[in-house]
Amino acid sequence: MPPPMTEVDKAPVSEQGNGLRTAISGKLLFVFILGDVLGAGIYALVGEIAGEVGGAVWVPLLVALAMAMLTASSYAELVTKYPRAGGAAVFAERAFRRPVVSFLVGFSMLAAGVTSAAGLSVAFAGDYLGAFLDVPTVPAALVFLAVVALLNARGIKESMRANVVMTIIEVSGLVLVVVLAGIVLGRGDGDIGRTMDFADGVNPAVAILAAALLAFYSFVGFETSANMAEEVHDVHRVYPRALFLSLTVAGAVYVAVGLAVSAVVPATDLADTSAPLLAVVSAADVGIPDKLFGAIALIAVANGALLTMIMASRLTYGMSNQGLLPSAAGRVLPRRRTPWVAILATTIVAMILAATGTVAALAETVVLLLLIVFVSTNLAVLVLRRDTVEHPHFRTPAVLPVLALVSCVVLATQQSAGTWLRAAVLLLVGVVLYAAMRWTRSLRSPEIVNS
Repeated sequence: MPPPMTEVDKAPVSEQGNGLRTAISGKLLFVFILGDVLGAGIYALVGEIAGEVGGAVWVPLLVALAMAMLTASSYAELVTKYPRAGGAAVFAERAFRRPVVSFLVGFSMLAAGVTSAAGLSVAFAGDYLGAFLDVPTVPAALVFLAVVALLNARGIKESMRANVVMTIIEVSGLVLVVVLAGIVLGRGDGDIGRTMDFADGVNPAVAILAAALLAFYSFVGFETSANMAEEVHDVHRVYPRALFLSLTVAGAVYVAVGLAVSAVVPATDLADTSAPLLAVVSAADVGIPDKLFGAIALIAVANGALLTMIMASRLTYGMSNQGLLPSAAGRVLPRRRTPWVAILATTIVAMILAATGTVAALAETVVLLLLIVFVSTNLAVLVLRRDTVEHPHFRTPAVLPVLALVSCVVLATQQSAGTWLRAAVLLLVGVVLYAAMRWTRSLRSPEIVNS
């Protein structure tokens, strides 16, 4: 049976002492999630999806949206039921009552977040930035991560405001692609029929599943919002609305973009470029400079990195408060109320990864680590059905977490052996870290009970 609620659990987050500042409204949360989902993935992965499935790019995007919605329903229930920074690690702790499980779930989420930010920093400092500045990739990526850390440390309101501006810009870039596609089709160019074509020599069902794995990466940003629950006003009412609305809007935009790029550019050409949306701008030839759209893509990548590092620092802070990471990681700036030690630590790790990994390798590892987290969360929502709380919260139909588990397993089977190996190495680091922490604590407290 889950542990009984304490008086702290029963109290509203804003009344629980010196925690994080409650400063996020429903509108800001909607923009936060939308900005994290509409990130660098769609700007870079459309070509990869076309290479797997052919011109029917929108189909795996729609399948990935459905899969993301299933797991999002579990997050909506658990976040509103236990609104604490820490996200999936908090859920695992209450559901499974094994510190090592909670630690590994939180560590998987943390590793995925930091790895994703590292990959985005490398993408930012690569071809996109190269169109404007001729600078080495790694130093530029490190400087970029440092700037993100400073904005993160300045305050959640400042970070969210920056997110609002960058989200508007990146969404405008996607809308621009759809409009330009309409212009191309309107003058008689392009071929709308390509949107129903599948790649030659492949089974459509198999191709859709393989492409859905890539497309899923473009939706997984929603999970970062779970770590913002402690800073959201009226979380039980606001969070589900913001979560489902943002995913719906993102899905609609992605499907529209998928239709647009396939109608304007042949799938083989999309698969051969690392800037597939820029290919649509070039094909339209309406006087929009390539550098202008390149700047929009840079902003999209930067926004994704900022939001991911916000999540990683809040997750580190939450795990510290649970005793799963050193207590120093729970320190906050006196005036800003931002977790400065957690921000510093996650930034350093992201810098190390950025200096040693490629964008492709880092992105593949992120997806698998998040699938591990999603399996834990979907199991947790079923286990915790017997745990009651005194405040209102969202409740999802029991069949949806079950379907979500099936979808996670299916997607995991599509991962390569190399990706499994990279994820295993990262998790092994987590196991070693956990063992070292328990050993240190046992020296201070010999009576510590093994879990």
